[in-house]
Amino acid sequence: MSDLQKYIKNRKEKDPEFAANFDEGYKNFKIGTVLKEARLEKGYTQEQLAELLNTKKTSISRIENHAEDIRLSTL
Repeated sequence: MSDLQKYIKNRKEKDPEFAANFDEGYKNFKIGTVLKEARLEKGYTQEQLAELLNTKKTSISRIENHAEDIRLSTL
C-alpha cells in the first residue's frame, strides 16, 4: 500500500465527512481527467470539443476541473 493510500485510509477512518465525500469526489476527478486526456489526444481545444458536443466551453472546463455538478446528458 502506498503512502497516499495509507493516508486516505487513515483519513477515512478518522473523518466521517471526508469518507462520505471521498468516493464521489474521486469519481468527478477521474471523469475530468479522462475527458481532458481524450481531448488532448485528439488535439482539440476546449472550444472545439464544446462545439462538437453542442455545449459551451465553460461546461468542458468545469468537467475537466472536477466540478461536482456534472450532468449525465453532458457526458
